[in-house]
Amino acid sequence: MFYKILLSVFMVAFIAACSTTPKGTADSSGSGSSGTSSIDPSSGDAAILEDLINTPLGPSSVSESASASASIEPGSQEDLIINVGDRVFFAYDSAELDADAQELLLYQAAWFKEHDILSITIEGHCDERGTREYNLALGEKRAQAVKNYLNGLAVFPVINTLSYGKERPAVVGSNEGAWSQNRRSVTQVN
Repeated sequence: MFYKILLSVFMVAFIAACSTTPKGTADSSGSGSSGTSSIDPSSGDAAILEDLINTPLGPSSVSESASASASIEPGSQEDLIINVGDRVFFAYDSAELDADAQELLLYQAAWFKEHDILSITIEGHCDERGTREYNLALGEKRAQAVKNYLNGLAVFPVINTLSYGKERPAVVGSNEGAWSQNRRSVTQVN
């Protein structure tokens, strides 16, 4: 348990230290709910992805403490969760990918290519506010936004999308802390 917490803290610090500001990003204030995310190949995303592909993402590149998880099969869902992360979070009533989400998806894309992943499913989730129908539609927009971003990076696995709306909360609660954890997409390795 201690190693997972230590690894999580290390990954957050690592990602924060490596963050870059994408060119031409949309306003990330969370207003609106269009599910489009534009990928400009000249913006450097493709070059960043190529650099990530050439840098090993295995446990040895993350930290020595991760070597304790040697029983995890490379290319598995657990490997994705530990070494890259499987969740992208969204603002309220939005399907826009912010800079943090785009950065995580760059790492996911490199991981998919490194492990020759052939099929993934992107699950879209929402918080408890709003009707069931509205949240199912918003969850689908979120999943499609992630799919479109990954397709823009020339990630070639089969990408399926699925919306759970508000039906599968990650955190139970009626407060902003719980809601912010439930507004997400989750990448599943098939």
